[in-house]
Amino acid sequence: MKNIRNFCIIAHIDHGKSTLADRLLEVTQTISGRDMQAQVLDDMELEKERGITIKSHAIQMDHIQDGIKYRLNLIDTPGHVDFSYEVSRSIAACEGALLIIDATQGIQAQTISNLYLAIEHDLEIIPILNKMDLPNANPELVEDQIIELIGCKRDTIIRASGKTGEGIDEIISRIISDVPSPAGDPEAPLQGLIFDSVYNQFRGVIAYVKIVNGTVRKGDVVKFVATEKQYNVDEVGVLKMGLDSRESLSAGDVGYIISNIKTAREIRVGDTVTNVKQPCSNVISGFEEVKPMVFAGVYPIDSDDYEDLRAAMEKLQLNDASLTYTLESSAALGFGFRCGFLGLLHMEIIQERLDREFDMNVITTVPNVSYLIHTRAGETVEVYNPAGMPDGSMIDLIEEPYIRAQIITRSEYIGAIMTLCLDKRGMLTKQDYLTAERAELTFDLPLGEIVFDFYDKLKSISKGYASFDYHITGYRPAKLAKLDILLNSEPVDALSTLIHADNAYNFGRRMCEKLKELIPRQQYDVAIQAAIGAKIIARETIKAVRKDVTAKCRKLLDKQKKGKKKMKQIGNVEVPQKAFLAVLKLD
Repeated sequence: MKNIRNFCIIAHIDHGKSTLADRLLEVTQTISGRDMQAQVLDDMELEKERGITIKSHAIQMDHIQDGIKYRLNLIDTPGHVDFSYEVSRSIAACEGALLIIDATQGIQAQTISNLYLAIEHDLEIIPILNKMDLPNANPELVEDQIIELIGCKRDTIIRASGKTGEGIDEIISRIISDVPSPAGDPEAPLQGLIFDSVYNQFRGVIAYVKIVNGTVRKGDVVKFVATEKQYNVDEVGVLKMGLDSRESLSAGDVGYIISNIKTAREIRVGDTVTNVKQPCSNVISGFEEVKPMVFAGVYPIDSDDYEDLRAAMEKLQLNDASLTYTLESSAALGFGFRCGFLGLLHMEIIQERLDREFDMNVITTVPNVSYLIHTRAGETVEVYNPAGMPDGSMIDLIEEPYIRAQIITRSEYIGAIMTLCLDKRGMLTKQDYLTAERAELTFDLPLGEIVFDFYDKLKSISKGYASFDYHITGYRPAKLAKLDILLNSEPVDALSTLIHADNAYNFGRRMCEKLKELIPRQQYDVAIQAAIGAKIIARETIKAVRKDVTAKCRKLLDKQKKGKKKMKQIGNVEVPQKAFLAVLKLD
């Protein structure tokens, strides 16, 4: 065990952690030159395309130093706030962390939040300045920021470049010398942390584990504590570029367990695995049910695909522990699922993965957050779907979730960012200058205001330089209204939203205008209305397609009108998919 080192990489998006991981794999000869490709650990097509890490990845490297063979287990982590649950599980499986900071951009908000997670778990932090080969690198300034943040000495910061390979040998030496070997007892009862899982159609569920205490062998009967399921172990092994089977895994090892699990729900990331014959007395702390922040309905475009969508969601949830879903039906869209996501990027990624990995075409409804409704009868109801809102006369008080947002930006964009946040009902709580050029702004914002287009707007007004991170602070009373969209007096439940009363009129009017553009003309007039309760606040009319009857044929025109009136009573207005997506793009 004294020759094992478990470490992860903490960095913001685009600070070069996947490239640096590539160099570590090359130097330790874990991967041969001919198999080498950029972002080798990002095995999802989507990750390579967007240049971001979505899933955490684990890999074992062997390295000989001073005649001693060391086993280095790297767990690569995502950088975006929407995948913070992945990061927290990866951090729990490690004893050390490489803190990678771009020498041209300096410290970003997400790096700080992941760093605090690592410090909470008592990880040994190794600070690294990456991208030193770039001409606009500013190492002295960024080193000052790192020293202020973690209080280290200047000579402990490694200057490196993932592209040229500079500093890689020093990083490996520091991992071996500074990161403590795992503490644990191979003879104790089995206690393992599941930090990830993937689904294989031939082998079932493959659980990635870090063994904290004890030993697991092929043929053992193990139990997953949170789900209380028992299984025979078919195979154990370590994670190289593929799965590499072994006879056993002992305390300190990071590897995988295959035990013929066919159902995705029977395994949870963050759960503890133990031996049935000799169970451990306590579970590994840190397991929690994921709390989704943004909710949206996901429906198959063709209602016959519902069962396929259910199977796809199960497999996705296994691979992504932070996705939650429940069955939902809508008058406009049929059967589907109400899904909970950690944020808008997470929602977008799930949509993309459904399309690419499972060939599922889906419609996603307007995203919203969960609200607490206090009724006059003294009950508290959690509502995350406008359709679940009690009648207005029953409601005493509505509370909405608030976040504490940290935005790190260049000083020239502060004015524009403040205007954006204040427009979103935000309150500035703190403003700090990290350097003369960079400031950190802290806002209290309603979560419902940022789920639409906040991040996109923040990026565009700061020309991509602002970084954004947030955490939930609790619920506060809010003046909210349920906005319904009616087509020919029939409500379209999939377009209903919960919105702040001050913004309802403006939003309703823009929705009506947008739908008028997108819904094709019918044989009869179509009235599009936005309503709060019984009060209509906006209206647009799509005029009927008319036959050109010359003015003198008044009788014919009246006859045509009567026919259209009849049609309208039995007609059904088809809402194109674009209309559901257009709501997200209202600016």
